[in-house]
Parts: sequence; structure tokens; C-alpha cells
Amino acid sequence: MRTATRHRLDAAWQALRLWLGATVLPAQCALCGMGCPEVLCSPCRAQYLTQGRPRCRQCANPLDDAALLCGRCVRQRPAYDATVTAFDYAAPVDQLLLQLKFGARLALAPLLAELLYVAIQQQQAWEAPQLVCPVPLGPARLAERGFNQALEVARPLARLLDVPLQPRLALRVRETQAQSGVAPQERQANLAHAFAIAPEHGALLQGCHVGIVDDVMSSGHTVHALATACKSAGAARVSILVVARTPPH
Repeated sequence: MRTATRHRLDAAWQALRLWLGATVLPAQCALCGMGCPEVLCSPCRAQYLTQGRPRCRQCANPLDDAALLCGRCVRQRPAYDATVTAFDYAAPVDQLLLQLKFGARLALAPLLAELLYVAIQQQQAWEAPQLVCPVPLGPARLAERGFNQALEVARPLARLLDVPLQPRLALRVRETQAQSGVAPQERQANLAHAFAIAPEHGALLQGCHVGIVDDVMSSGHTVHALATACKSAGAARVSILVVARTPPH
């Protein structure tokens, strides 16, 4: 009953949002700039966000064939067990994440959550997590930005998946440099021991399947470090739910 009521409310909110967009608050597509009632127009969605491609089930890197795992994951398994992504982090759709993260365009977060949810639903033999946890920011970075983009995506995604959101489950206990500004060979060390599970929430992880939500996954060291912390605290399985995956160079 609760789920059915929530779905009716979601449908009513969607109808209201479309009406506001078409009448009171005309908007522009976040990619092409054309006027439309949605954050992303139908032509851009069809052109840039509907092409599926084979991906490694563990790290979501693109594959050239129907193999289940990429060579890197075969050689050295990461701490997480599966990864789902909505699209590659490449032009022009990378602008959606850049506008969210650096432009504070928080209205994009529900769209990104929806795109990720669609990708999740397309997975074969998908096993839903029992809770979702955003990758936390350190206090200094959070104060500088004013919001955590991973949490902004995790909120609507948790509602779509109908699983609990645990925004304070994980803590970033050590301030780290942004991974984008660290040499590739130093990125793993940059994240070493950066995360911990909040003591008051540790019992939630015993035998649990955790979904870790983030905006972009590049080298994978960030989610690997957080997955390691989750499993050390008793998690049985960790799935990474990331909006965009940076293709390997």
C-alpha cells in the first residue's frame, strides 16, 4: 500500500512538473538549449542516451565483445562486486554532470537518477541492494561546494529503487586531493584509509548488500576504497551505482 501511494504521488508530481514547465516555468534543454518542459529534451535523450554497449559487469568499462569481465578485473578483482552506469563520461553528456557538480544545477540530479535507474533495470539478473549510500565528501570540500552531488543523485535513486537511503553510513575521515588532480599512479594512495563506517550504523552492514552511489567513476579507486571499508564492516556484497563512467584511455 505504501509503495502504491508513493507511486501515485510521484505520478502526480510528474504531471505538475510538466504543467509548470509548459506554462509557468518554461525551461531549456540542459544539452542543446532548446525550449522544452523537461530538463532534457526528447531528441537529445534519444541521440545521446539510448545507445547501450557491452560493459564489464564488475567495473562497467566498455567491452569489445560479449565477455562478462574485462581483463583488468580478471587479473585483479576490486573490492566491489558489480557496477552499473548510465553513460560514458564524454561530450556532450558530460555537461550534465559538470552543470550539477560545478554549476550547482541541482535540478539535474533527479534526471541523472532516472537515467541511472533505467540502466539498472536493463541489467540481467539484477540483484537490488538493501540500502544505498552516497560517496561522502570531506567537511572542507562539502563546505566549499555547499552540497554533495552524490547525495543529490542518491536521494531520488533510492526512491526509485524503493530501498532505504543511508546518507551518514560512511564518513570521509581523511581529506584527500581531488582525484582529477592526482597523477594516475598516485590515486590509490590518495584514497588509502580515507573512508570509515560510522560506528552507530555499523550493524546495518552485517551480511548486507550495499549500493554505493557516485556521480563519476574514473580509475575506480574511490569506490574501491569505500567498498573495502563496507566489507571490512561486514557487508556481504557491494554494487557501484554511478551516473557516468570515464572510458579508459
